[in-house]
Amino acid sequence: MEKKESQSPQFGLCLNNEGYVASLEIGKVYRVIQDDKAASYGYIRVIDESGEDYAYTANRFHSAHLI
Repeated sequence: MEKKESQSPQFGLCLNNEGYVASLEIGKVYRVIQDDKAASYGYIRVIDESGEDYAYTANRFHSAHLI
């Protein structure tokens, strides 16, 4: 697994938690961990409700840039 922290934190707004209701909450913002390999397969790695990072399909999230 190829992970690396980016310079500034990235976040994703959950739009769809189908099949993962215990791990993701619709409308909640999650911390995104940069994972180029997962991204190449259409996945995004987030720290979910378990407190661990997991890869989910990227279309479940909307990229959120917080200031």
